[in-house]
Amino acid sequence: MTGTITRRTMLRGLGLAAGTAAMLRPDHALWAAPGAPDFLAAAKQADGSYALHGLMRSGEIRFTIPLGQRGHGGVVHPARPEAVAVARRPGREAVVVDCATGRERLRFTPPEGRVFYGHGAFSADGRTFFTPENDYESARGRVGIWDVEAGYTRLGEVSSGGVGPHEIRLEAGGATLLVANGGNATHPDMGREVLNPGTMQPNLTRIRVADGAVIDAVENEPALRMNSIRHLATRPDGLGAAVMQWQGDGHERPPLMMLHRMGEAVRLLAAPEPAHAAMRNYAGSVAFNRSGDLVAMTSPVGGRLQVFEAETGRFRAALVAADVCGLAADPEGEGFIATDGRGRVLAVVADPAAEAGFRLKLRATHPVAWDNHVVVL
Repeated sequence: MTGTITRRTMLRGLGLAAGTAAMLRPDHALWAAPGAPDFLAAAKQADGSYALHGLMRSGEIRFTIPLGQRGHGGVVHPARPEAVAVARRPGREAVVVDCATGRERLRFTPPEGRVFYGHGAFSADGRTFFTPENDYESARGRVGIWDVEAGYTRLGEVSSGGVGPHEIRLEAGGATLLVANGGNATHPDMGREVLNPGTMQPNLTRIRVADGAVIDAVENEPALRMNSIRHLATRPDGLGAAVMQWQGDGHERPPLMMLHRMGEAVRLLAAPEPAHAAMRNYAGSVAFNRSGDLVAMTSPVGGRLQVFEAETGRFRAALVAADVCGLAADPEGEGFIATDGRGRVLAVVADPAAEAGFRLKLRATHPVAWDNHVVVL
């Protein structure tokens, strides 16, 4: 089924009773078996192949699963040790992994005429999986809907509310999906070439899970219409963070992070110059720390990691790390874990003695090139 999903099918597939989310264990450490990894991260191997790795907080690799395509992001099931790694745009593969054993469970692919964008999201009860997709013949963004309990079979799809949906996150206790519509029209025959530079209009959209309706959409001002919204982080109180990649003139220096809560105005964040210019108009990943009081973003192009206060937007630190991109909250501290294209696993730790108040601590180095994201299990 590749047509638009009906409301009845949507509700049957999701099965979201009022108390479902409250009954689930929100702390993934509760279901993680002893010795199971703390993170998932995709990488390019030394021989040029691709793989998904289970990473410990120490930086140790616990397991490796070969991938047929370059990996990108991963998504963790809310109630059992299972995750899905989705291939990078324009990908046609998703791999389901047993996080406790490191074994592959199954693989699934999008229907004809659709490609994945490297990300996905589970419903609050874990019965349904959502994938941002490109309907490339019509240049429309779609959200694919999959029945997890039936082995990730396709239920249908709904509109993403824009063009080029990249990352998608469940928020508001499971009631809404936050979608970063990058605005980029692409076609797999043309690789990653942007086909609509003159009409790009990215947006941040919220979709109601119960019926697939778009209930909120915000855009940047017209002068920033080429600031492609790509990656997301969410806080339990409904605050979303999105980071952007500028597709326009290289002489411009637009903000690269936005914070937004439904019903409120968008807040754009940027470091003071010259720290902002050092990001080179490209933000690769974004994450809140464990307590949610800090939010950080990375730039592999600029080799920078920047930290802000989430409530005030105040710039806190800029750290230098060549080709850094993967970013996640440290599950045992108030900092972050980062990875880079040189195979390093880094910790961002508070250090009052450091000029920036933070420093990078090397956890491990492996003979791989880590891809864009680190996923907390």
